[in-house]
Amino acid sequence: MKILNTILGAAAFATAGVIASAAFAQTYPTRSITMVVPFAAGGPTDTVARLVAESMSKDLGQQIIVENVGGAGGTLGAGRVANADADGYTVLLHHIGMATSATLYRKLPYDTLNAFEYVGLVTDVPMTVVARKDLDVKDFKGLVEYAKANSDKVTVANAGIGAASHLCGMLFMSAIETPLVTVPYKGTGPAMTDLLGGQVDIMCDQTTNTTKQIQGGTIKAYAVTSPERLAIFKDIPTVAEEGMPAMQVGIWHGIYTPKGTPAEANERLSKALQVALKDPNIASRFAELGTLPSPETDGTPAALKAKLESEIARWEPVIKAAGQYAD
Repeated sequence: MKILNTILGAAAFATAGVIASAAFAQTYPTRSITMVVPFAAGGPTDTVARLVAESMSKDLGQQIIVENVGGAGGTLGAGRVANADADGYTVLLHHIGMATSATLYRKLPYDTLNAFEYVGLVTDVPMTVVARKDLDVKDFKGLVEYAKANSDKVTVANAGIGAASHLCGMLFMSAIETPLVTVPYKGTGPAMTDLLGGQVDIMCDQTTNTTKQIQGGTIKAYAVTSPERLAIFKDIPTVAEEGMPAMQVGIWHGIYTPKGTPAEANERLSKALQVALKDPNIASRFAELGTLPSPETDGTPAALKAKLESEIARWEPVIKAAGQYAD
């Protein structure tokens, strides 16, 4: 009888768990969700986050509020989410820095691969190699020659160690096998301001931040880092066309939740993301920024986890070879 009672008790507990899980799945979310962006407002990642948050909110029936928690190359915001309540109401939208920080920071306060659950990939933004508008160089080949001949004077702006512009800048210097004078800023905005003002020479940054400036003629564009030319910049060659395929890089963005977040919440968020990726408004706005929504098949937990693992493996040797760490 005692054994039977134990079995019946266990069965009742399991049934209660299933009922509770089903109830959670049916009601989640019941309030607003905070999406932490680990960079300053107005930057390229913030732009992507706000567009996606708006679309996902419609499907979820609850508002996603974007909160900017910048600093330390995105690790402050990521750390905040890693330590947040795992209840489905705090999410992180981070870019490629989620992978590179695993090597750039030798003492991270969280385990990059194991401190989060995965929701899905959002977009893969191309980069552009740009320069101040009065730089007397006609094409990418000339830019490389100029940089090599003036390596002690040519300045390369970036938005800080670990930022997308920093990573792309490292790839550029690695590809031309020439160290240049790097100038880190506290964000993309001030870096672009100084490029516009001619205080720095070169910058490598996402199309989400450079498109309007290129179209307006306030900076010069020499190459894009995508495998193919971009529809909005058909006259700008790819780095592969210029003989530097190793410079191909996209700044991919993904959504994460704290470790232990209920699977039902992650599944619901992933579903909302997949709906957003098919939103015509998202496609239109992303196109204006020189990028595309990720395919629906990439808006899944498995796809994001695989991407993060492969990118950590890709960037670790690059960062170690450069010997540039953030701590």
